[in-house]
Amino acid sequence: RGQSRDPIKIGFPIPLTGPYGAEASDQQAGATLAVDEVNARGGLRGRRVELLVRDDQLKPGVGAQRTKELIESEKVHFVIGGLSAAVQMAINEQTKAARIIYVSISQSNEITARPDWSPYTFHEAINPHITSQAVGGWALRNLGKRLYVLYADYAFGHQLRDGFKLAAEKRGGTFLGADPHPLGATDYSALFPRIQAAKPDVLVLANFGKDQLNSVKQAASFGLKAQMKLLCPVFLGTMRREGGPEIFDGVYGGTTFSWELAERISSAKRFVEAFQKKHQRPPFDYAGYAYSGTRLLLEAVERAQSLEPDKVIAALEGHTYDHYKGKQWIRKCDHQSLQDVYVLKSRSARDQKSEWSIFEIVAKVDADESLERTCKELGHA
Repeated sequence: RGQSRDPIKIGFPIPLTGPYGAEASDQQAGATLAVDEVNARGGLRGRRVELLVRDDQLKPGVGAQRTKELIESEKVHFVIGGLSAAVQMAINEQTKAARIIYVSISQSNEITARPDWSPYTFHEAINPHITSQAVGGWALRNLGKRLYVLYADYAFGHQLRDGFKLAAEKRGGTFLGADPHPLGATDYSALFPRIQAAKPDVLVLANFGKDQLNSVKQAASFGLKAQMKLLCPVFLGTMRREGGPEIFDGVYGGTTFSWELAERISSAKRFVEAFQKKHQRPPFDYAGYAYSGTRLLLEAVERAQSLEPDKVIAALEGHTYDHYKGKQWIRKCDHQSLQDVYVLKSRSARDQKSEWSIFEIVAKVDADESLERTCKELGHA
């Protein structure tokens, strides 16, 4: 009997250090809230849930090592986490080999596709393909047909570049070109003359974390905003907050969650209030992914009445849920969570009602399987 009182352990590797540290802290806050809510109700089947957070330093090798340690030394039952298309693949390799369920909470195209996917892999975040088709489709209809992409030179940036190229081809746009920058770059000025010469309607900044802040800041000071619209496919509240309204004025972007959805969706209101009570600020989108991904897993354990992976997988496949922003569902073939995408515009200082009302929600792109690749295209016959 004493054995069943042992805690249910969830490994949580995220890049607390490095250029994505602010977003990783938000992930930790979201997952912790979900775990605290379950423990406040007496845990799962009388067992306390423990979140074991580890720093993967945004490096695939470190991510693999931390995950291996969590599985072999800490004997975790499940793994949630990752904040890089490259690192989550390394985490996934470890969980696949150990036959442990992994819920990824950041963007990747490969994670739901064979050969990387496994029955133990679930994806709560959307991916660069869905992002580029949803946000790119809206931009081509509303901001202009001529696109240029500046992208972070690793998997996430490459996938967004390819996705926006496809969006332009499918929707009668013109893809003018694309330039890479190193992850963690501090100087973008050498790239701007070529972009200006191409005369795009929209410059897509396919990057994340500090790279997003630095590229927007330099594009603004270089005068690019007077010549074209800036679009951040994954628009980060963390970076907009740090950069301020002037630098980001008029910049558009995509997201799967913005806290002002609380005014129109009851689950968002509940999530925002619970988070705010704990942190004295509203949550950003990556806190939402982590909160929802953690709840997704814990509620599946509850429905399955078991920690057996096969039973939990069966409880997850095809499941429909609403944790924090309206209806989502897990597609059975690839374990991708399908969900609404929103287009945001940064508010000027004049239009900010509070220090946190940084984004105006300008459009909603409804969850739709047609925005994602087909099961067959992903290798799921």
